[in-house]
Formats: sequence, structure tokens, C-alpha cells
Amino acid sequence: MEREFRLPDIGEGLTEAEIVRWLVPEGGRVAADEPVVEVETDKAVVEIPSPYGGIVVRHGGAEGETIAVGSVLVVIGDETVTASPPETTAPTVGDSPATSPPPAAAADPVPSATSVPPIVGSLSEDAEVLGSRETPVSPNAEDSVKALPIVRKLARDLGVDLTSVSGSGSNGRVTREDVLAAASAPGPSSSPTPPPPTPPAPPPSAPPTEIKEETDAEPVTPPPHLRSVPSGMTDERRPQTRLRRTIAANMAKSWAEIPHVTTFDDVDATRLLEIRSALGSRHEVKIPIEALVIKAVIPALIEFPEFNSTLDGDDLIVHGSHDIGIAVDAPDGLLVAVIKNAGARGVLELASEVRRLGDGAKARALAPDELTGQTFTVSNIGAVGGGHGTPIIPYGTTAILSVGRAKEKVIAADGELAIAPLMPLSLSYDHRVIDGAQGRRFMSLVIENLEEPALFLAG
Repeated sequence: MEREFRLPDIGEGLTEAEIVRWLVPEGGRVAADEPVVEVETDKAVVEIPSPYGGIVVRHGGAEGETIAVGSVLVVIGDETVTASPPETTAPTVGDSPATSPPPAAAADPVPSATSVPPIVGSLSEDAEVLGSRETPVSPNAEDSVKALPIVRKLARDLGVDLTSVSGSGSNGRVTREDVLAAASAPGPSSSPTPPPPTPPAPPPSAPPTEIKEETDAEPVTPPPHLRSVPSGMTDERRPQTRLRRTIAANMAKSWAEIPHVTTFDDVDATRLLEIRSALGSRHEVKIPIEALVIKAVIPALIEFPEFNSTLDGDDLIVHGSHDIGIAVDAPDGLLVAVIKNAGARGVLELASEVRRLGDGAKARALAPDELTGQTFTVSNIGAVGGGHGTPIIPYGTTAILSVGRAKEKVIAADGELAIAPLMPLSLSYDHRVIDGAQGRRFMSLVIENLEEPALFLAG
């Protein structure tokens, strides 16, 4: 008996997904609730378990193929069913019988369906299928190496044999840095590849006779798209990843539909940085600046609920929960991870969530519901050295706060000059919902809290 398993909606409003990697081959055995395939949605790479146990009779698509929700993902049969034979192309008109492929030799053993071991994997770092891959190491050898699935994917893309890499992680686990180091190491051959021979120079020829017109006009430079490309330099067309395409679509939709207004300010971060250092020393843990900024923003969101809302047609949906998105600079593109009910969490719990979600987003290991549903967003561009900017409002929300890197500058304090760490703030908001005066009042309350953290830590 065969049973079809169709692609379910594993995310909010999912319509399609791209097959990243099959974890169990056709003919392999899969147990009920065992992951059978990795797929990439708009933002996440997730494993999908098989609801049935048995033999994988047929895959619903090849790696790199996109299938719609509701389409057949995999066909599972019981132990008596074997995998479907590969399809053969019928000969076209005019083909000679001599061109048909010869039958397989009788001496070649054909493995049984149950003799193929299942390939078990987990979340991968990205879903791009980049060219042909090297001959893989046998599943048994790969399984003996301790490495995250995203590291295995990186090793495959770079052609690195994981069995030859010494892991520097805990318990000998191979890390991303180990794979990159192995990829950059010199190969077994020590003799350098000789450079190609230099072609002989063409014989000199007489220069053509120039015919000059009687004009003082300067020569016209052709436009860039008509200029000749120097020898050896060619353009490269790079297909964008599904994540990159999703980011582009969301940004274009937000910018096209939301009238953005951005207000800028600087905050004296002296007390904020002192509190951050004191908390880190007391609890022996690093406190991300986002944790303190979120705590400072929550009272402002309560005071001005329009900043924690969604515009739905002619209605404004004011959210009761404060689900704060944090922008993460992931290797494959910007992701927004969401801290659910952030207003009910303390600074230490927020710090832990910021670290967990940041690591998970960079590894593409977060669940879809951890990447959607924010009601307000904090973007720490100071982590990459940024200052003021014009952040784009995530679609479905009304505002976003960008925080830059604090730098020491000269300020006027009580009629005297002083030096203080000033942290840039950039607040973008939807002008259909929020007026300029309300935007300034919101920003003023946030600045007041950031300059004296006791105001929000006491709450």
C-alpha cells in the first residue's frame, strides 16, 4: 500500500516552498515522525517529518525545485513496496535501434530497496544549489563526524571532506570556521600550476591614415552600456536566493505603500552603558544593547499604542502584546527574529532571547513563527558600525527604531563643555497613522528612558 504525503502549510500563509535536501533517498526506510526532507520557506529552512513509516517510494520533487502547498511531497509505501523505477525517455522518430542504451549486465548486482541506508540531516544554512557537487562521502563516514547540518552543507559546497577536518568545537564538533580553514588550506599538490604561455605579440603594422575633420568638438564618450569590456573581464549573472527575493519583495512593498517619515536624534548613553556593564559584571553574562533598548521602548509603546499597531484598511488594530522584532545580520540576508511578549520579560531574559534568536537566525535554524508577527522592530545598526539611517518599516507594522554605535563627542552640559558617548537614534513611522508631533513625543520618552535607565528598570 502506498500513501501520499502532501506539502503542508508550515508557516503563516505559506503558498510554496523550495526543496533544499532530501534526508531519506528513494528506496530508503523512514520511521514515522522522522525528518524526511528539508524545505526553505520565505525566511526559514525547516525539516518536515514523515507522518508514516515505511519505504520512500517517490520524491515529489528534486532538490532545488519549488512545489506548492498541497502538492505531493513524498510517497511512502509499506515494506513490500519498492521504489519506482527511473523514467526512461522514449526514442524519437528516426532513432536507430543501435542508439538505444544496452541492457544492464546480468552480473551487476541491483541493491534491494531496504538495503539503502537512510540519510539523516537537519537544518541547513541556505537553500541554494550551487553547481555540481563533489562525490559525497559515504553516509556512514559522514555520520561519524560531529557537525551541524549547516556546517555539512557548507562543507559540501566548498568540496571539503569532513572526515579529514579536526573539530575545534565542544566534544570535537566541526565548526564553520574549521570548514573555512580547511577550504583555504593548500591542496595535496605542492607544485604550483604553471601560468599559461604568453601569446606572441602581433607584428607591427603601419598605423591607419587618420582623416581629421575641421572641427574643435571634443570626442564623445559612449554611454556605459556601449563601452567595450577590457579583455579578461566579464559580467556575472547571479541568481538571487529565495530569502533575498523575499527581502526584496517585502522592502519594495513597504516602501511603495507606506509613507515613511524618519526623525533623528542622539542620546547621551553614559548611564545606559554603565548599567549595561554593571549588569554584565554582576551576572557574568554579556548584555546585548538591544535588551536595554527594548526595555526602554516598552513604556513608550504603552503610552503611544499607535506605534504598536497594524493598519488594516480603514481600521487600526492596536496590539495588546508587545512582540518586538530584532533585525539580525545573517549571512544570507537580513532577518527579523521576534521576541514574543517582550513587555513581560526582564532584562536578563531579554538578553538571553536576543542571543538565542540572533544565533538561530544566523544559522537559519529558527521556526517560522519566530520570524513573523512582530508589532514593533528594533534594529541595532551600531553592531556593524552604523550611525543614523532611514530604516524601512516592516510591512504590517507602523514603526521601527534604529540604534547606532555610541561615539564620544563634545556636548554642552550645564553651560560647560563635556565629552559623552552619544548614541544615534533613527525612528521611522507610518505617516498615515502617526503625525510628526506624536513621533517626537514618542522619541522624547524613549530618550528620557535611555538616558536614565532607572526609569524603566524600576517598572
